[in-house]
Amino acid sequence: MPAVAHIGNSRWVSLIRHHSIFLSRFTTDTQIIRAPSQNRHHPRNRVKSTSYSQNQTQMQSLVSLIKSCSQYSHLLQIHAYVISTSLLQLPFISLPFLSRVALSPLRSLSYSRQVFDHLSDPYVSHYNTMIRAYSLSNSAEEGFNIYQELRRRGIHANALSSMFVIKCCVKFCSLNGGEQIHGCLLKDGHQSDSLLLTTLMDLYSNCEKGEEACKVFDEMPQRDTVSWNVLISCYLRNRRTRDALVLFDSMKSGAYGCQPDDVTCLLILQACTSLGALEFGEGVHRYIEERGYGNALNLSHSLIAMYSRCGCLERAYGVFEGIRNKNVVSWSAMISGFAMNGYGREAIEAFVEMQRLGILPDEQTFTGVLCACSHCGFVDEGMMFFDRMRKEFGIMPNIRHYGCMVDLLGRAGRLDEAYQFIVSMGIKPDSTIWRTLLGACRIHRHFTLGERIIGHLIELRAAEAGDYVLLLNIYSSIGNWDKVSELRAFMKEKGFQTTPGCSTIEVKGVVHEFVADDYSHLRNDEIYEKLDEINKQLKIAGYVAEITSELHNLGAEEKGYVLSYHSEKLAIAFGVLATPPGTTIRVAKNIRTCVDCHKFAEFVSAVYNRVVIIRDRTRFHHFREGHCSCNGYW
Repeated sequence: MPAVAHIGNSRWVSLIRHHSIFLSRFTTDTQIIRAPSQNRHHPRNRVKSTSYSQNQTQMQSLVSLIKSCSQYSHLLQIHAYVISTSLLQLPFISLPFLSRVALSPLRSLSYSRQVFDHLSDPYVSHYNTMIRAYSLSNSAEEGFNIYQELRRRGIHANALSSMFVIKCCVKFCSLNGGEQIHGCLLKDGHQSDSLLLTTLMDLYSNCEKGEEACKVFDEMPQRDTVSWNVLISCYLRNRRTRDALVLFDSMKSGAYGCQPDDVTCLLILQACTSLGALEFGEGVHRYIEERGYGNALNLSHSLIAMYSRCGCLERAYGVFEGIRNKNVVSWSAMISGFAMNGYGREAIEAFVEMQRLGILPDEQTFTGVLCACSHCGFVDEGMMFFDRMRKEFGIMPNIRHYGCMVDLLGRAGRLDEAYQFIVSMGIKPDSTIWRTLLGACRIHRHFTLGERIIGHLIELRAAEAGDYVLLLNIYSSIGNWDKVSELRAFMKEKGFQTTPGCSTIEVKGVVHEFVADDYSHLRNDEIYEKLDEINKQLKIAGYVAEITSELHNLGAEEKGYVLSYHSEKLAIAFGVLATPPGTTIRVAKNIRTCVDCHKFAEFVSAVYNRVVIIRDRTRFHHFREGHCSCNGYW
């Protein structure tokens, strides 16, 4: 929509003449009697007293016309009319007109700002309209500036003023601005407004100030379901995922006067997905059915994702089958579930069936099917789908599609081809693309290409500790300890901090978390005793530690000791200890599982007759009878 650029009153009058038929019903018997100028800027009492003689019916009709106006050209005509008759200075005319140009589908931010700036004496409602308009735009910071102008002029800000300006602060992540508004709303006496405080919680959450958000929540005089949902969302953003599960249980208890709604369930399913908390997720599923939310497509799709990410593909498929009117999102969710669990052939079959039913694939569908080809080593099929996406369906590849293709070629050992694919891409490669190929260099021990990729990451100013760790792994795997020492010294000098490995396992609805050499668990002694016992049994069965997984230049015995207490081994040992024989052990890990832990899980599945499922950063590993679903391809 074109902005209206500084058009003078004479131009508006000419517009009136041009469109006289359109506005003729408002030009008869319309006279404004202006009241004497009065000071209305007292901060505690802002009252406008305007005397006028006007046909009330005509004015109401004009307001109705403004509110129902659906054409931009008509708005211009009305604007010309209310300027030429001085009606724009009347709040019951200027407010609906400003709302129409600032907030309706016809909105133009530059036009509405011009209207606002030409008001001789705007009310707080005019300010609120503009602040709200900016909160919905990409110029949210200007909304904060208008709020500051409001306070400088001594106009009393109401709760809506504060809520809209907080939304502006959320939009441009201004913690400092939000803290200022927090102080103002306490000063203005709005500390009991639940909706306003909930918006403030959202600000603190977005700025990763979880404790401040919790403090606002705790001090709220009344909390509704929306408040609880915002706090749960805050916990998810600030990586307090297990605490989010506790909040859900607290809401369900009924002790706090409100029950989880469908939005709560969506958020908690995200938490279960992140933690791999299958049992808790099953409880949420039951709650959804009990509350009658089961027909909501978004919840069904979240359940498919949750079950898939917990390695329970049978339940995911059950939810999928129960959806009556499957759409492209439903099919894409199921295809992605097959892909991440290593069922590449099933993912492709689902893609074919989807087409047979007349449902066209979208970008996400192709991400799923290309991921399936990558994880299962279907290089030719992956190339074919990539070509079909562009030529048959007219979908231009995005960065994720390119990433899948690089992963596909890299895992297959076609590293030079993958590198050439990147440099010839139609879009600029990002850090994720280069890291994908760097991971393939680690698998195939290609350190020269790995060094070149680090150079590309440095050029993008995106090199992170994890990238150098991958390069360390490459040097370690080929025994180049001089390079390991040199790179470690460089990382120390630059202050790089690596992400520690962390594994979670759910037992009886409770999520337990482990890190390497972790001694914090309440059953710590039992866990280490069980792990030592497992190691002895596995050695009898032929297990030998993969010492190339350890980066330090230690002796074989020392490396074996260090590898013995990786986080997923502690989690698996706890699973063997705390669950009945034959129970599936499900572990979620935040980084890629190492070669030794992968081998360890294979032996546990055979010796202890357990199905072991490990979800690491890149994919699922289903271990059964000594074999993994990835077939060593990860």
